[in-house]
Amino acid sequence: MLIDILYSAICHSDIHIAREEWGPPYPSTLFPCVPGHEVIGRVAAVGNAVTKFRVGDTVGAGPMIASCRSCENCRADLEQYCQVGWTLAFNTPDKISGGHNYGGFAERIMLPEHFVMRIPPRMNLAAAAPLLCAGITTFSPLQHWDASAGKRVGIIGLGGLGHLGVKLAAARGADVTVFTSSPGKVDDARRLGAREGVLWTETGMLEPYADKFDLLISTLPVVVPTTPFTNLLRLDGTLVIVGAREPIDNVTGAGLWGRRRNVSASLMGGMAETQAMIDYCASRNIVADIELISPDQIDRAFDRVKAKDVRYRFVLDLTRGRQAPAQA
Repeated sequence: MLIDILYSAICHSDIHIAREEWGPPYPSTLFPCVPGHEVIGRVAAVGNAVTKFRVGDTVGAGPMIASCRSCENCRADLEQYCQVGWTLAFNTPDKISGGHNYGGFAERIMLPEHFVMRIPPRMNLAAAAPLLCAGITTFSPLQHWDASAGKRVGIIGLGGLGHLGVKLAAARGADVTVFTSSPGKVDDARRLGAREGVLWTETGMLEPYADKFDLLISTLPVVVPTTPFTNLLRLDGTLVIVGAREPIDNVTGAGLWGRRRNVSASLMGGMAETQAMIDYCASRNIVADIELISPDQIDRAFDRVKAKDVRYRFVLDLTRGRQAPAQA
């Protein structure tokens, strides 16, 4: 499918790869590099075998654009855990054309049908773009660990992922608390649907929350000391890491066995779950809080993301010079 790109959001992973901030064992950045993996666009052309989409449809695409589709996990709609290995939207070998592939900071992109999502009518398209990575990355663990009414959920970090995690957890009826290191985001936590925001970096601020939480989701792009947060878990509670790639710091058996606590991780979602997430958000008017920018502002936006100076996701407006209504 050939897709005219309308909007492409900026994820912290785009910055890590573009600026070569990830070392071994992760692949080196391949230049020229075109980042972008939270894409909203319109179908411009389809191949003969495409059955789900037509020219003119509004669609979305996320970080994953290929998998083997035949291993046990792929057959279970868990393509993000493909046992052969999945293909990232950019900076990975192009198995069809050779070389390496390019992402969504562009006018057009070519994608296989299976990895394209249908965007329901009347969604704010620019604000829906971050759902394709940040949204599904937080939705999937909420779904898997059954964050529902009566459950207490903590979101660690209030950024691109975290603010959607708050909205999604609150929509499920969970009792949500945000743990942030930014004083200016404490009030935002309540506005987004949390019971409260906690400035966890201040001494003693975590102590009142010991044994309170069923689920904690760490959305931070770096590792934080783990034991202070696992101490907040109830019996059988789970800390899920979705943002950091580094080794988990300071996990001790003594900090876990007293409450049969768990430390786990989660990676995006499969295609069926991603479509379900989009439909769920559309039915509840859940989209990201965004700042819309033009392509010539990308470098400055990268710097502002790293300085935590965005509420809460930058989205590139690629509609300049062509007609693109704000809603599907």
